[in-house]
Amino acid sequence: MADTPAHLKYTPDHEWLEIDDSIATIGVSDYAQEVLGDLVFVELPEIGNKISLGDDFAVVESVKAASEVYTPVSGEVIEINADLSDNPQLINEKPYSDGWIARIKLSDLSELKEMMTAEEYEEYLNTLEA
Repeated sequence: MADTPAHLKYTPDHEWLEIDDSIATIGVSDYAQEVLGDLVFVELPEIGNKISLGDDFAVVESVKAASEVYTPVSGEVIEINADLSDNPQLINEKPYSDGWIARIKLSDLSELKEMMTAEEYEEYLNTLEA
């Protein structure tokens, strides 16, 4: 697995968030893409969609299975990574950079308090692998 970038926040469902003011860039962690295997399709959310914490807002499909991606924050989808439509493997290759899924304008910054730091996420992963 790649190193878990320290500046990101993480969820128990293996999504990561990069926060810039009130905008969250969201993707799936290296752990998640490794478990899923080679991705062959990504269903992206629509720009303008209003989403709430816990909603499924994207689907990633691998040769093994399809899996929903749940939004770890509430807000409005303001940008999607259209490159994933033609190249879903970007999530496998660069989950923390080119493999991001969407950008959300946050509506409730207090939800960020529930996210794990990189260190907490690494500890969480260790409990899964034990």
